[in-house]
Amino acid sequence: MSTPTPPSVYNRANPFKARLIANYSLTSAGSNKDTRHVVVSLGGSGIVYMPGDSLGVVPRNFPRLVAELLPHLGLDVEATVDQPTGPAPLREVLINQYILNRVSKKFVKALLEKLPEGGKKQQLAEIVNNPEAFDDYVFTRDYTDVLVEYPASFSAAEFLPLANKVAPRLYSIASSPKAHPGEVHLTIAVVKYATHGREKFGLASGYLCHGQDLNKDEVPVYIQPTKHFHMPAPDAAIIMVGPGTGIAPFRAFLEERGMTGATGKNWLFFGDQKKATDFLYEAEFAEMQSKGLLTRFDTAFSRDQAQKFYVQDRMQESGAELWKWLQDGAYFYVCGDAKRMARDVHQKLIDIAQEHGGLSPEAAKEYVEVTLAKTEKRYLKDVY
Repeated sequence: MSTPTPPSVYNRANPFKARLIANYSLTSAGSNKDTRHVVVSLGGSGIVYMPGDSLGVVPRNFPRLVAELLPHLGLDVEATVDQPTGPAPLREVLINQYILNRVSKKFVKALLEKLPEGGKKQQLAEIVNNPEAFDDYVFTRDYTDVLVEYPASFSAAEFLPLANKVAPRLYSIASSPKAHPGEVHLTIAVVKYATHGREKFGLASGYLCHGQDLNKDEVPVYIQPTKHFHMPAPDAAIIMVGPGTGIAPFRAFLEERGMTGATGKNWLFFGDQKKATDFLYEAEFAEMQSKGLLTRFDTAFSRDQAQKFYVQDRMQESGAELWKWLQDGAYFYVCGDAKRMARDVHQKLIDIAQEHGGLSPEAAKEYVEVTLAKTEKRYLKDVY
């Protein structure tokens, strides 16, 4: 197994100001997605990492989001606020420290108190007093959306405690440090949507992919070492299931195995919507196959046929072989969406243990969830 990443002087409380040195699309014209490859330079930081680790990024808001918001709050663009380090421009504080792409519930409740008696106040009260309606209301709105519907003024001292502070976003690292010294590569799906007549981005993905200039030392980052998602011994076989951006750590695993001459077999399952537009790192994986580094490569493109087809369906097709790999000591890794994909892959493993291992439903569940995952620690997840 790989050794843990040593601690760094840079951490969540003291991030390193890194620079983006590349940012390009992995998806083609016609894709429903904007998935990007972003390269972060760690030059001069002394930061080290291992495949399986994550990069913590402290995101910030688009300046235009703050420029839109300030007039609706009734605040001056040139206003300053007291900070621990002294007075600071309110505009900069909002850009760097607060989540502005989704309104907080405490703000909406404070706004309700400010509204004069009448229809508007009654309308908002009905939303706030219905938990399900309140959840739906804040999910699609930012502060500007709400203040357009329910105008009210706030001082900076009133507003800041009502907004949520920015928290770091963790991204699975998509590179081997041996293959890319001094760099961290990320695979990022940009969250982009339009609600209430305005275009919006996810806070972190929008910042990294559309809100940060290249070659500026200003992206706060740190390494979040993995506690469990380590690579096995070089001669161990690995099975990797990583649809969509879940491919990231497995690109790192394969690069690392290629650089170190690891002899273990490598089997990768990748899936996305359409082969023509969403086949992430297609040329790289083809080269890995041609070199014999990638022993088996199975893909599932859900929208290339009438009936949707996913990585777990591809697993089922190869169930006998997959079971044999597991019986021969292979490690099983899954990365990506926790709610649906990882759950479905988990169930498919249990089904395979029944069908090809001859186990009862109870014994199959016990094998996957206890023997494989806990006793032998050969079933490892990086899900979110």
